[in-house]
Amino acid sequence: MKMKRIDTINVIPFIDIMLVLLVMVLTTATFIKTGVIPVDLPNAKGTATEHKPSEMKLTIKKDGTLWIDEKTQVSLDQFEQKVTEGGKEMTVVLYSDKDAAFQNFVGVMDVLKRLGHEQLYIVTDKQK
Repeated sequence: MKMKRIDTINVIPFIDIMLVLLVMVLTTATFIKTGVIPVDLPNAKGTATEHKPSEMKLTIKKDGTLWIDEKTQVSLDQFEQKVTEGGKEMTVVLYSDKDAAFQNFVGVMDVLKRLGHEQLYIVTDKQK
């Protein structure tokens, strides 16, 4: 009995393995928001229209204080003004301490409802 010589390489198992590896990499990859590169902008006499922020990060701390983008402490009235300036297309991302008074959360929701603002995300931790 004579053995038949194999002239080709079967690549189908190789492709199967590569597709499985690709799926594993894509499902486990974390997408990290890159920092902003500092740039000195040139001066111009004409003014462009102001770009409204597409996202506002609002934090309610344990003591009930409101913070925008973790750097500016605001009152509820100032928050309402910022939301009005941002427009209805702006997304509000709400981080609330679990020990903060529920009244603070209700106050924020009341402002958003009064303004007819529907772009709201509430950030939570996944339960273990």
